[in-house]
Amino acid sequence: MRDTIVKTTSLTKRYRKFTALDSADMTVYSGDIYGLIGRNGAGKTTFMKIITDLTDQTSGEYELFGKKSSDTASEKRRIGCLIENPAFFGNMTAWQNLRYYCYQKGITDLKQIDKVLELVSLTDVRDKKFRKFSLGMKQRLGIAFALLDNPDLVILDEPINGLDPIGISELRETFLRLNKEHGITFIISSHILSELYAVANRFMFLNNGKVLKEISKEELDLECSRCTVVKTSDTKHAVTVLENELDVNGYKVIDNSEIRIYSTGITPEVINQKLVSAGVPVSGIFESGVSLEDYFKTLIGEVSE
Repeated sequence: MRDTIVKTTSLTKRYRKFTALDSADMTVYSGDIYGLIGRNGAGKTTFMKIITDLTDQTSGEYELFGKKSSDTASEKRRIGCLIENPAFFGNMTAWQNLRYYCYQKGITDLKQIDKVLELVSLTDVRDKKFRKFSLGMKQRLGIAFALLDNPDLVILDEPINGLDPIGISELRETFLRLNKEHGITFIISSHILSELYAVANRFMFLNNGKVLKEISKEELDLECSRCTVVKTSDTKHAVTVLENELDVNGYKVIDNSEIRIYSTGITPEVINQKLVSAGVPVSGIFESGVSLEDYFKTLIGEVSE
């Protein structure tokens, strides 16, 4: 059983009549790369600001590393974050900028600077002035800033925003390496599901401050995969026919009226014929499967006609 890093219960933030976050429940486990998905204004940044003490919740509760929010002063030092970009100085080098923030954070071991620069693959440009950095390099320096305190959890708000494909690829490799080799848990927000899909193992979908769904990557794959959907009022009988008559093992019973079949090589016509012949009432059978973007649109109620 993995340790719980973050757990929220009915977490809510209101600004007068506007509700930025509405009764959000979520759980992040040790070793997760947890993706927060939602459009601008969905509540992603508000959630991150509450967890990192940049703002207070209106109601609800959260836990960090197993402790209630009212008793997490020491646990906050185990978090690195990049929500509002730090003010890096253009005429100072990468190393000098991080030294400045070491002083601000009370970090006396300056060897930590070279350590974090190595972690984000900026060692070769440690003495290069910040104003000469590409956008991707600036983003990685921001992540180095978030790593200065040797955090167990790193929270990043839209880190891939504005990057070109090469910059996105470099950051993706950085996240995966830090997660796998150093055991760092990540919470990363984005409005681009396809990019988070490449690194995250669990996702939470937000819209207008509300949690629409919390789902693992494996579950998301099943939701989006090409499949044959069978609608029937007798799923138990249907499953027996699928297994015994058609040798189908790749399926999932969604509820009392729907089965999704992921096995390939069997047409809907053959499935329908076998089920009906066996006396299974079939009210519908069709092929399904959506792209990640269409899945997101379906969740937030923007289905294309």
